[in-house]
Amino acid sequence: MRAEGNGRGGGPEGGRLSRAIADGRFAVTAEIGPPRGADAEAIRRKARLLAGWVDAANITDNQSAHVRLSSFAGSVLALAEGVEPVMQVTCRDRNRIGLQSDLVSAAAVGIPNVLLLTGDHPCFGDHADAKPVFDMDSVALVWTARSMRDHGRLLSGRSLEPRPDWLIGAVENPFSPPERFRARRLGKKIAAGAQFAQTQFVFDIERFEHWLAQVRDLGLDRRCKILAGVGPVRSLRALDYIRTQVPGIHVPEPVVRRLRGVPSDRVAAEGMRICVETVKRLKEIPGVGGVHVMAFGYERAVPEILERAGLAPHRQPAPMGQPAPMGQPAPMGQPASPEGSGRAR
Repeated sequence: MRAEGNGRGGGPEGGRLSRAIADGRFAVTAEIGPPRGADAEAIRRKARLLAGWVDAANITDNQSAHVRLSSFAGSVLALAEGVEPVMQVTCRDRNRIGLQSDLVSAAAVGIPNVLLLTGDHPCFGDHADAKPVFDMDSVALVWTARSMRDHGRLLSGRSLEPRPDWLIGAVENPFSPPERFRARRLGKKIAAGAQFAQTQFVFDIERFEHWLAQVRDLGLDRRCKILAGVGPVRSLRALDYIRTQVPGIHVPEPVVRRLRGVPSDRVAAEGMRICVETVKRLKEIPGVGGVHVMAFGYERAVPEILERAGLAPHRQPAPMGQPAPMGQPAPMGQPASPEGSGRAR
């Protein structure tokens, strides 16, 4: 399904992810977690594993509130390896001056996509006593990025020339309580300017379909590309961590029994099989515009997952052409009130 869109974006020549949205093609993104030190080769190595297989790759922003190489530096390194980055920007560590500066900097070096999040609270990371900023929330940051792009102005009112040009993304967790409000929460981000949205891990497809039905009822899938989050479970330890330590993820009992019912040395293979099956089912659900594959530290598995799921190849880099029209944006309004500063993205 072709998304009606939310303004222009995707870089001055139109990025691959932007074209996938404009053309209505099933999109594939993945995730690259930067290292905890100044190891540029770690980013390059992961990017080379994904090159040619994905439309774009998220570069996380100090994920889980742990100090890592910045998403900006990681995005520049990924670009050099021929992988289109999605630079994550969280509200946790910077005020509105720093956030706008980071966005302008991304545009200056040709980063075509940004994913704007509230961010995990520092208490969950390796500097639990660090002062959280949260000058804005993700809805306000999406609105700000759209205003900078479409109207060429900063929050201060100062004009911004040349205008930056990004594709703007957001995230949503369909399973975080209260579930009945999650679709409307996504609607706020789309109204603010989000053109694509990546979800939390989907293991419970029935509950995901229930959320997506609400999304379709609100017409949100026609205005925004929905990328369902998937990923392979590599071990029983990882399964237990996901079930007990990551809010908003529900792993149904049939999946748990499958993973616990194989020898320990076969858990990773079974996790891959479940992930492939999930992707195949998601491809058939109306309103799903793509998948976001999260294989932290296991990026080498992504090509196999996509191959087995019938999603290969997504060759990159591709010739950069003019972006297709993305539709007319809704009137700009005031940013929504803060959404909170917990682990919600």
